[in-house]
Amino acid sequence: MHYTQPMLKENALQGKTFIVTGGGTGLGKSMTRYFLQLGANVVISSRKLDVLEGTAKELAEETGGKVLPVACDVRNYSEVEKMLATTVETFGSADGLVNNAAGNFISPTERLSPKAFDVIVDIVLRGSYNCTLALGKDWIAKKQPGTILNIVTTYAWTGSGYVVPSACAKAGVLALTRSLAVEWAKYGIRSNAIAPGPFPTEGAWQRLFPKEALPPAVAQKIDPISRIPLKRTGEHQELANLAAYLMSDFSAFVNGEVVTIDGGEWLAGAGEFSGLDVVPDEMWNQIEKAVRGKAG
Repeated sequence: MHYTQPMLKENALQGKTFIVTGGGTGLGKSMTRYFLQLGANVVISSRKLDVLEGTAKELAEETGGKVLPVACDVRNYSEVEKMLATTVETFGSADGLVNNAAGNFISPTERLSPKAFDVIVDIVLRGSYNCTLALGKDWIAKKQPGTILNIVTTYAWTGSGYVVPSACAKAGVLALTRSLAVEWAKYGIRSNAIAPGPFPTEGAWQRLFPKEALPPAVAQKIDPISRIPLKRTGEHQELANLAAYLMSDFSAFVNGEVVTIDGGEWLAGAGEFSGLDVVPDEMWNQIEKAVRGKAG
């Protein structure tokens, strides 16, 4: 077996219906594809109906599954309620929610306008709690169990310069995940999160790592692979495997967990001396002699 291959057994999600926000592109599309392959029905949403319809057609033909595109601005609670109503009308119920819709770009914070800050926070944080609240209310009223999966980031708990609106919003989503895992467990509602490292996606990758606009020396320094101990970026199937597990009944006792999948990137950055991996092997003898000399 290889990490780019599907993980769960066939029909592991049979009979389930999931809503995936931001499901028309990128990681949302990859997760949706795998959910469909495992037998789930999936509602994909974003503001761009034409993109959703294209993705739905492609994935339905590829997997044979049922995928419903629904235009929805997650920043607007009434639109979220309509999306939920459409889901229930079409499939009978919604069993799970993946809060994946996001926005992000790099910028010195002092260069941001209030509107630029609001756009990111509204999509990521407001959008997540709008969808969570709408589905949670529906599940609790119907005495129906449910599963919530939030896509956060590793800097949700550390913070990060140059993506401050995203860091603030994702930290809020992380708090939402852990808080509701405790509060709503009595209703049979589980809440978990995934914190991905670099998983190349079209569009977002260029906004966050614009190497072509930088001098080669600078581009090399911001290359994420240089910071990842495994020396590669993530494959979409790896994240889809993890998402499918956390949305499935196989993870029935996992609640309030945030699973990092980043090849060790954030730990390498957190270690005070992790940067010493640039020291060539042959220099360590000299360093050891110098250290022993100081100690002796």
